[in-house]
Amino acid sequence: MAVIYGAISAILLFWHAAWRVLFGDNAVLGTNWSWVLGIVFLVLTVRGVLFPVYVKQIKSQRAMQALQPRIKALQEKHKGDRETLQKELVELYRTERANPLMGFLPMLVQIPVFLGLFHVLRHLKPTMPEHMKTLYGWSVTQFDSASSATLFGAPIAASFRSTGQELSLLGTDGITVRLVAAILIVAMIATTYLSSRQMILRTGWSEDPQQKMVQRLMLYGIPLSLLVSGLIFPIGVIIYWVTTNLFSLGQQTWVLRKYPPPPASAAARTATGRPDHGAGTAGGRPDRGAKVTAGAAKAAKAADAPVPAKSLAPRPGARPTTPRKRAKR
Repeated sequence: MAVIYGAISAILLFWHAAWRVLFGDNAVLGTNWSWVLGIVFLVLTVRGVLFPVYVKQIKSQRAMQALQPRIKALQEKHKGDRETLQKELVELYRTERANPLMGFLPMLVQIPVFLGLFHVLRHLKPTMPEHMKTLYGWSVTQFDSASSATLFGAPIAASFRSTGQELSLLGTDGITVRLVAAILIVAMIATTYLSSRQMILRTGWSEDPQQKMVQRLMLYGIPLSLLVSGLIFPIGVIIYWVTTNLFSLGQQTWVLRKYPPPPASAAARTATGRPDHGAGTAGGRPDRGAKVTAGAAKAAKAADAPVPAKSLAPRPGARPTTPRKRAKR
């Protein structure tokens, strides 16, 4: 883990030095922007490196969605024979170049980064011995500057549940820290919910009960858990989390437009072998396009129906129609 702590510190110190050229060490609006923006650009650096992995994740998810009808068919075919089913699934994934584990890779990579930043920021305490301040590539000057850095008057190393003794060492009061921390916690919960909701609405709710339960857990469970864990996160970590969520919202919007999910109606027709009468909206109700299609089908059916012979007879008293006049009509 020392390698991860050192890498996180190096990126953070690099961006702090870059923004320090512009803002210096002075606080503007009670904020040391060189350190706050250092955390923000730490996020941008990590997510930029992971962007190609994220694109592969989206492609793998699309491949898995397209394979769902075939996976269900194999599950029905080999019901009760797990060994054969597993072999068939492995062969299917291999031939179609789909990896069901790819969806977890970006998350697995970000977890050490998050834990590393959490440790580094928890490490920023004014009472830290001098030999501890120089760990992970920090100088004593950099450590002292970071440990006193603030966001609107609240130290980035403080948390909502910081004790009075910790706050006095950081040179601040509990009201300011709790107010800033509470606003950031609300922003963290809201952006986490919006990020999960955006992904689910774009890809659609799963028809599998277990996967649908996982989706509901991601949509509601994770944001609610942040209400508790956010109380112990340092403010700098919450800044990192909110920035990550905002980046995810923009990234998902771009990637999902470029790689849209397969139409749910097509998957339903493939899986059932019947036309999808519920296509149109996510709730199964036909939309405006479905009504037009139904009307067109009705008109076509009427046009193909045989015309009764009685209708071909001329009306009494009607003038005979020549072929030329009929053509003009």
